[in-house]
Amino acid sequence: MRLEATNHEDRTKVWMTDDEVEELRRATASYRDDIIIQLGAFVGLRAFEMPQIQPRHIKQTDTGTYRLRVPEGKDTTGNGGKPRDAFLPDDVERDLRQYQRNENIAPKDPFIDLTERGVRAAVKRTAEVAAEATGDQDFELVSSHDLRRRFAQRLLVEKEINPRVVMQVGGWDSFQAIEPYLNAPTPEVVDDAFQEARLS
Repeated sequence: MRLEATNHEDRTKVWMTDDEVEELRRATASYRDDIIIQLGAFVGLRAFEMPQIQPRHIKQTDTGTYRLRVPEGKDTTGNGGKPRDAFLPDDVERDLRQYQRNENIAPKDPFIDLTERGVRAAVKRTAEVAAEATGDQDFELVSSHDLRRRFAQRLLVEKEINPRVVMQVGGWDSFQAIEPYLNAPTPEVVDDAFQEARLS
């Protein structure tokens, strides 16, 4: 993983790969914590959005794909939270439904019965276990926002999805907000660029 300093002494931006996300998933202590990792890394939810999500918020489109309604996402224009429909990958939808059945979660009950702080703490605990299990102490720096960072980087850099689409499903209001993700190529993208230029 790649680390990037911030203006805050106690905060580091962590740029993870999908393999590192899978290491986090293996380190989870419960099915709920695995769902938290997936909602952040594969659906792009913020920590405060996760406790809002209920089974009734999962919708199937006419084309057979799934959306997850986020009732009150972040609104950087200052007008309060606004709803959005996040893209829900099939495998995450299956895991959510399985978790719902296992835990007997009613349609209007939250999948994640935690506060925003509780979500952040669950990610931090999982990251500490991953650091211990892998011997990679960089995992200790992983936060819930780093999961969302992975979501954005995968779509924008690796999958080259239209930024406007990513803005819509991820709840970003401006190109300025997603620009940092566009300007941060993964190690694989760097290697590919040098191989194409025949410099390696």
